[in-house]
Amino acid sequence: MGIVAVSGGLVRAAAVAATAGFVLVAFFQMFLALGVPWGRAAWGGAHDRLPSRLRIGSAVAAVFWILAALVVLARGGYEASPVPLGVARWATWVLFALLVLGTLMNLASRSRLERLIQTPTAAVLALLTFLVALAG
Repeated sequence: MGIVAVSGGLVRAAAVAATAGFVLVAFFQMFLALGVPWGRAAWGGAHDRLPSRLRIGSAVAAVFWILAALVVLARGGYEASPVPLGVARWATWVLFALLVLGTLMNLASRSRLERLIQTPTAAVLALLTFLVALAG
């Protein structure tokens, strides 16, 4: 398979870069859950500090993004991840699809900050995840 067979190093580098991005997004969500006033850049941008229901959503999202990081690490061939490779194979494609959807949703947000920050973040993470998903 063309690019993947030739560039296993690219897949591993993309996995590391995606992992770093997912961890940063997880920290962002964790800080939102803790009440840091960054809400204008998330969840539609309607609140400076998120209400309780959205803080819970951010806490769940933080866990999700840490799991996403473990998935791409496993798919990238890193044994440090506890995710089985069989799970990582299909989960990486699901993650890619969710990131494409997230890119479109962030692009459509009424929040200028969300469009400026979250749209390119999701798009870059989608691209990196796609490269990892192509791993042979």
